[in-house]
Amino acid sequence: MPYPEIMIHGMRQELAQLGIEETKTPEAVKEAVENTDGTVMVVVNSVCGCAAGGVRPGIAMALQNSEVKPDKAITVFAGADIDATDVARNYFEGYQPSSPSIGFLKDGKLVKMFERKDLEGRHPLMIAQELVNAFGEVCTKTDAANN
Repeated sequence: MPYPEIMIHGMRQELAQLGIEETKTPEAVKEAVENTDGTVMVVVNSVCGCAAGGVRPGIAMALQNSEVKPDKAITVFAGADIDATDVARNYFEGYQPSSPSIGFLKDGKLVKMFERKDLEGRHPLMIAQELVNAFGEVCTKTDAANN
């Protein structure tokens, strides 16, 4: 049984306010991953305390404080967008399902993964720094590269 929308609405909004696209259906996830040139950051959001206390604030700090960012960022909500979450996790080949988690995809292939164990219990600043590092590692400025 999925979480009631009224219970998770605020948690969804924390990421939506950052410009992260909510992908509530399998089709929306596939569309975003398969039709984006460059890097897609896929956030599996969660009701847990580590998502609220570390991951969502860490993502916000990383996006606000990095010049290099993913070309697209999407989110699914574990326990609510069940089918969409399953499709998103299918792209995380070699990793067990965990939430929260953050995967980076290029051309539909996983290039960087943060599982719950990499995020849980960490301060938002630590998560933000790891994400900024990941942005620099896997995200490219295609315009800059072409000039």
